[in-house]
Amino acid sequence: MKPQHITFPCGDIRLEGLYYGIEVKESAPAVVICHPHPLYGGSMHNNVTYAVADALVKSGIAALLFNFRGVGRSGGRHSGGSEQQDIAAALDWLQGQQNVDTGRLGLAGYSFGGGMALPVACSDERVKGVALISPYFESPPTALLRSCRKPKLIIGGGNDDMVPVSEVERYGREAAEPKKCQIIKGADHFWGDYEGAMADRVAGFFRDVL
Repeated sequence: MKPQHITFPCGDIRLEGLYYGIEVKESAPAVVICHPHPLYGGSMHNNVTYAVADALVKSGIAALLFNFRGVGRSGGRHSGGSEQQDIAAALDWLQGQQNVDTGRLGLAGYSFGGGMALPVACSDERVKGVALISPYFESPPTALLRSCRKPKLIIGGGNDDMVPVSEVERYGREAAEPKKCQIIKGADHFWGDYEGAMADRVAGFFRDVL
């Protein structure tokens, strides 16, 4: 199914997104996917976000990509924290869609998007599981990981020099159960040629928890 170009409100601004719906008789789970850092070219138009959306849809899970504030046609300006409000607004929009099971919503975030997704996932009751792909955090997420009891997938590349294996594995050790921590050998931070392997594991995680 081709994605639907959408916009949705976040306070006094509007954000743009791509919605990959699922044609089902009743309702399907859905996942919001958060893109990498806006100041380094990150947007919803990304090989990782596209791969995850494709794998989710093939697994019967709807997917919403969106641009954080100040990116593309999304209003506002990057702030390094208000993006968490953008994620909450994306969840709000999903809640209003037909054929979306509002009791089975998930969050996925890549790099900066992972750093923004984790706090929302842990505090928002609507989120039933979170996947962190090469997650980048401005400050150590130790306390949050230890206190968050929701299902978590933390996945990184074996050749990532921006979020190295040692950091991904440390996050895995620090995270409270339930959790999964996986390393894909050969992949770097940008996941070139490894998008499919990564996305399949992300989709599998959400099939299990949603």
